[in-house]
Amino acid sequence: MGIPKVIDNVIVYFSGAISRIFALDDNHYPNTGVQPYSGDPYDEKHSSD
Repeated sequence: MGIPKVIDNVIVYFSGAISRIFALDDNHYPNTGVQPYSGDPYDEKHSSD
């Protein structure tokens, strides 16, 4: 395998990675909307001061 072929493979590898990083979003998550918060409210009696 010649040096030009190795350089060509490296360029193809990195250009593929860069194109995936900067490509449009391809995630197909379901729309869930805003979820209500059901956690415990802040209680000042239990602060660490």
